[in-house]
Amino acid sequence: MVLVLHRTYFPEGTQGILEWNGDLICYTIELPWLDNQKRISCVPEGEYILQKRFSKKFGWHLHLVNVPGRDYILIHPANDAKKELLGCIAPVTTHTGIGKGNYSRKAFSKVKDLVYPVLSDNQVVKILITTKS
Repeated sequence: MVLVLHRTYFPEGTQGILEWNGDLICYTIELPWLDNQKRISCVPEGEYILQKRFSKKFGWHLHLVNVPGRDYILIHPANDAKKELLGCIAPVTTHTGIGKGNYSRKAFSKVKDLVYPVLSDNQVVKILITTKS
């Protein structure tokens, strides 16, 4: 399974559309592109393996594996990239501004409902991050 994240970059943040097989799953928000600097930039475009991960802070969420120069890049709920993200990706139901969205937990549930059964079946799930054309 390969999810595709189509990004649009702005100085204040990054907006995305997350799809699978050409169908919209949800929208995404991220920090702006700042040359892959830790904790203040979105991650580089590319293809990454997703894994389930648990933490006290986020509960069950997704982890992007082997992001160059970065550790613990996650997909987890957040509605304001600058206030709640440190380089991670947050699913949102709608965009409400640059780097902002709403109903992130609802959007993340859609992602989990799609991805977790595939991961539980020991299949590989990847995310392809690209610029929106």
